[in-house]
Amino acid sequence: MNKGADDHILLTFNPGSSTIKLGIYALAAEGPHRVGAGMIDLRHPPFKLHISHGGQTTDIPLAAVHSDDLRALIEETLGWLARHFPAVEITAIGHRVVHGGDRFVGPVLVSDEVLDAIERLTPLAPLHQPQSVRLMRAIKHVWPDRPQVASFDTAFHRSQSDLVRRFALPRDLFDEGIKRYGFHGLSYKYIAGRLAREVPEIAGGRVVAAHLGSGASLCALDNGVSRDTTMGFSTLDGIPMATRCGALDPGVILHLLQQRGLDAGAVEDMLYRRSGLLGISGISADSRDLAASDAPQAREALDLFAFHIAKQMAALATTLGGLDGLVFTAGIGEHQPAVRETVCRHLAWLGVAVDPEANAVDATRIEADSSKVAVLVLPTDEEQVIAEEARAVLRQ
Repeated sequence: MNKGADDHILLTFNPGSSTIKLGIYALAAEGPHRVGAGMIDLRHPPFKLHISHGGQTTDIPLAAVHSDDLRALIEETLGWLARHFPAVEITAIGHRVVHGGDRFVGPVLVSDEVLDAIERLTPLAPLHQPQSVRLMRAIKHVWPDRPQVASFDTAFHRSQSDLVRRFALPRDLFDEGIKRYGFHGLSYKYIAGRLAREVPEIAGGRVVAAHLGSGASLCALDNGVSRDTTMGFSTLDGIPMATRCGALDPGVILHLLQQRGLDAGAVEDMLYRRSGLLGISGISADSRDLAASDAPQAREALDLFAFHIAKQMAALATTLGGLDGLVFTAGIGEHQPAVRETVCRHLAWLGVAVDPEANAVDATRIEADSSKVAVLVLPTDEEQVIAEEARAVLRQ
């Protein structure tokens, strides 16, 4: 890592349940900067690598078929990247890993022992953790000499107190790991850093950030430190999402199992894949489709979504002891003015008010002059955090 600014490339992998997002970063002296991005959609074979680099966007057909270990797909993808960047060295790979449990409090170099420990956390994140493990094992098989670094979505929330993390369950369960972990930590770490750089007077106060995408959560930030969040033990908790239910009376699950006769797999499928905006509307999981629909079910789904966001924002303000700022981020948070407006209208009693014109154009600051609370719209960048954390580990 002693060459010139752009002689080394770092790759980042941000896997979802059905997609793999790829970041391409030059390891410049002042830090990693993005030079390209890619994505593989695993829902639509034959697969292709959708790549953006140097102002060009290209779809690269991939011959590999889907396999449980992803080896053929990753080997073909890495091979194409190595040929496309022949003048530089792909030095290392950074990964987003959803769950770090209580063990991983920051980014780590991936060894065999670390990889096994990450895999043992699969029961805590059964839909997300296996994909990360498969990716890391596949890359190790193809490029055994390249260092890999894991960044954890849960690590940012380790600053929360046990009072916040405990469920009202027998104490021994907490000691066994049944507690609130929180997720989207890489996104919140980026937002906290950006606030500190751009609006330090707000960053030093009490802020609720809303990561609103297909998966969605809120985080209470006190001087940039996580104090509470809406996702808890799993990525099902908190506010309703595209296809996930959000917070749910556990008696409903008992009813589905005991009275309706559903097995655990069927309940899991319902809660993760057939609930949320899709389940309420019966139309779509995409808030843009619902906003364009005249169906009353679509309106109800969006109203419920906004209501629960506002309700949880008020709850997080209780944790913080007040509220100085709100931040909307991720796909819906950055690009859906109507959702933001409805949420803020519910919080008018807290002194929140938005400027309609600023909100309509997704301006960075959208609060009205009369608002007692700052309201911001900030794009998030989880891959940038992964790249920065990977570089920090490698420099050590």
